[in-house]
Amino acid sequence: MDIRKAEETEASLIKEMTHRTISAVYPHYYPDGAVKFFLEHHSAEKIIRDIRAGEVYLIKDDNGQTVGTVTVNGNEIKRLFVLPEFQGNGFGGMLIAFAEKLIAENYSEAELSASFPAKAIYLKKGYSDVEFHSILTENGDHLCYDYMKKKLRP
Repeated sequence: MDIRKAEETEASLIKEMTHRTISAVYPHYYPDGAVKFFLEHHSAEKIIRDIRAGEVYLIKDDNGQTVGTVTVNGNEIKRLFVLPEFQGNGFGGMLIAFAEKLIAENYSEAELSASFPAKAIYLKKGYSDVEFHSILTENGDHLCYDYMKKKLRP
């Protein structure tokens, strides 16, 4: 497994992985307006901005295929996605551990916003609920998520 910083030329790959994962997984948890909000939120412009800031990382499998991504901004884990066909193989856990190690260099705790499909994973990794949020989206739909934290060191 190889985790490395993303390059600007990989922005379209990251957007495609993110959007493919959202489109495959989120409709099972969220109404259409919320799914559309997620897709628009993870725009090419935001991905490029984060790559330029040096905050985006990619993970490859043993065959060299890019299978997931994570963004680390300060002490916040953002945009963690693993392609649907590679989920359940530990890539998400590796990205979380990688992000936590980076964060622990400068912060005592990690923070993140957890979607419904990811919440159980973060609970298993030691994160605790801090706040519940709901955003009104198209068609009167709601996007609900939890803000979570984990202590990394005293």
